[in-house]
Amino acid sequence: MPTYRFRNKETGEEFEDILSISKKEELLLKNPDIEQLITGCMIVTSIGSLDSKTSDGWKEVLSKVAENHPASPLADRYGRKTIKQNKTRDIVKQHVKKWTNT
Repeated sequence: MPTYRFRNKETGEEFEDILSISKKEELLLKNPDIEQLITGCMIVTSIGSLDSKTSDGWKEVLSKVAENHPASPLADRYGRKTIKQNKTRDIVKQHVKKWTNT
């Protein structure tokens, strides 16, 4: 059921309510001092992450690309790295941040 915003014309008070269309129309008919406020609609286009929708074969291709481009954002996400490589990358990022911000 959609969420509607209303305003009381007499008091100026605004409120929200979750109603079916028929209940909303009934509320507005019984209460002439209440008006519906126009709001934007909320549309959900996708649920979940892109990784959950891709096949294991495609993930393998991405990991091979990441191995050939170790400094890329793709490598950060899909690359296989050792603990030593991860710690080295983090230290390098800290130093880059330190020296570029001062």
